[in-house]
Amino acid sequence: MGELIGEKRWNTLRDEVELLGAGREFDMEAVRAGKLSPVFFGSALTNFGVEPFLAEFLRMTTPPLSRTADSGVVDAFSPDFSAFVFKIQANMNKAHRDRLAFMRICSGKFERDAEVYHMQTGKKMRLSQPQTMMAAEREIVDEAYAGDIIGVFDPGIFSIGDTITVPGKKFNFSGIPTFEPEHFMRVSPKDTMKRKQFIKGTEQIAQEGAIQIFKVPGAGMEEVIVGVVGTLQFDVFEYRMRNEYGVELYMYGLPYEHLRRIAASPVEDPKDLTLCMGAEVLEDFRGRHLIAFGGEWSVGFLLKHNPGLELSESVSV
Repeated sequence: MGELIGEKRWNTLRDEVELLGAGREFDMEAVRAGKLSPVFFGSALTNFGVEPFLAEFLRMTTPPLSRTADSGVVDAFSPDFSAFVFKIQANMNKAHRDRLAFMRICSGKFERDAEVYHMQTGKKMRLSQPQTMMAAEREIVDEAYAGDIIGVFDPGIFSIGDTITVPGKKFNFSGIPTFEPEHFMRVSPKDTMKRKQFIKGTEQIAQEGAIQIFKVPGAGMEEVIVGVVGTLQFDVFEYRMRNEYGVELYMYGLPYEHLRRIAASPVEDPKDLTLCMGAEVLEDFRGRHLIAFGGEWSVGFLLKHNPGLELSESVSV
């Protein structure tokens, strides 16, 4: 073979063929358990391998799974409609400044214009323009079933983790654990006249889950503390604030490395807690109090000097 195609091509071919055998043997149970990720090779540009990929993807996909709520497990094949908001996206259409909430149908059948109940606000509503999307194309749907994902226009009432049910059925699906921020910056607008745009932008981007925003308890939103997992998110945040909301920012790094939610406090006002050097009490957009600090040793100090203080290991949305 080397003589036919040349030594260089032969070595390349041999190396690439060996890659096909890399990794583990395919195991459907491991894939469905989230322990193994199948890899497909193809090219959408040349339409090579696309149809086999889609067919195999459908074969491997599980049927709709039941979801845990505070009232127990909600069967995916229950006739009662329920849904879970897992993503918020603002400014998908810059010409209209629209905002969409994406929700997964967890059980039952969704029907356009049918009355539903939003657990977080305690209000009944009608979702009149549900959409499905494929790339830049949108299509209004009249019905959807368990496992389907739809997008609905959001006037600002939905948040990630919200539960939608039929009227008369009241329960909350368990929230989505968020990654603990590892990098923090104090952020404020350079132009104080753009306070309204600054508040709108930071709140909307935070509700999408791209960043987490906090403030000092009792303070306004003219200055916020932004927490992210990776520093690149600061660049994305600054870019979006400039291009989507027209706000230039002052951004100052902070020494915090960890964040813990206050699950129980021995004092009524968290500001009265005894804090170690470099720690600060913060408040998130849901009104929950948290403590930001540097090294892990700070946890021991906080618990020792504040008997009755309980700190949660994770923050859910």
